[in-house]
Amino acid sequence: MKEQKTYRVMISGGGTGGHIYPAIAIAHALKEIDKNIEFLFVGAKGRMEMEKVPEAGYKIVGLWISGLQRSLTMSNLSFPFKVISSVWKSFRLLKKFKPDVVIGVGGYASGPLLFAANKKGIPTLIQEQNSYPGITNKMLANKANKICVAYPGMERFFQKDKIIETGNPVRTDIMNSDKVRLEGLSQFGFRSDKKTVLIIGGSLGARTINNTLAEGVERLINEDIQVLWQSGKFYYEEMKTRTAHIDSEKLRIIPFIKEMDRAYGAADVVISRAGALSISELCLVGKPVLFVPSPNVSEDHQTKNAMALVSREAAEMIRDEDAAEHLITETLKLIGNEQQQKIISANIKEMAKPNAAKDIAHEIITMIQ
Repeated sequence: MKEQKTYRVMISGGGTGGHIYPAIAIAHALKEIDKNIEFLFVGAKGRMEMEKVPEAGYKIVGLWISGLQRSLTMSNLSFPFKVISSVWKSFRLLKKFKPDVVIGVGGYASGPLLFAANKKGIPTLIQEQNSYPGITNKMLANKANKICVAYPGMERFFQKDKIIETGNPVRTDIMNSDKVRLEGLSQFGFRSDKKTVLIIGGSLGARTINNTLAEGVERLINEDIQVLWQSGKFYYEEMKTRTAHIDSEKLRIIPFIKEMDRAYGAADVVISRAGALSISELCLVGKPVLFVPSPNVSEDHQTKNAMALVSREAAEMIRDEDAAEHLITETLKLIGNEQQQKIISANIKEMAKPNAAKDIAHEIITMIQ
């Protein structure tokens, strides 16, 4: 009887949680299909994937790569050298690891590696999380074998016969968030007879949301609303200082929330940036959400992500430049309107794709075979 070959999979990308966690979710789903698969992640040196991927139990190698800055900087002057160095190292990694397939999830590192894989004729799969693809994925798409997407209508950007609408892979622990509501409230020191707002500005925090909350969180507390606020580690000390005068059991500021299942479980309404991962998670947990898209992203893709839900009455949205004036008022309006909460919750749940990681994993196995 012929012994089955051990599959070897390279996964590349990162920079933010929005790229890293889907990559890890895909690897976990592949391991469920075949526990013997060997993995090698490729990231960008100094970026958060170099810490988060090993924490999840996978080996990672870093490339000397970064994005182009909008202004003339030393980093931009070294960019061509970084690209050449990263492509050269990618060829060496491919020769040594001999992958059956290379997966790109977006982020700086996926460009050089998938370029090298395409040159060597190794099958590649792209996972595009956003409703508007980034430059890297647009450039790599022509040579990719398959492109897994989260939104309909992506044939505007990619070859139609390569597209598979799978949704975005997310952490599986959040799927039972509705069952841990009381544990969540208890963990954060909140009461079950009061409404709770959860604020998440992404893993690094969000300046506009934090500033708006620092100025206006007292209005929420004065309306007897509990506030669970993930500030991001960069803003935590500043936000604690700016709200030090508020002595209330109804306010919790945390730099980074690890137990997101409990945070979602505790929340009645969520304020969030509109990154692809956040949206996919919010669809799964089915919470009424008010998006404040970040303007500091390529092609303003967060606004496009949010509008894909707003157009189906599956979310509400406030533009970043309007947040200071309107965010607190609109939050109070939404938390006071249970009928609107039910409509948003029902509509956003319809957009959930709980099997995204498994579906992508099966596509990968099919490609290899």
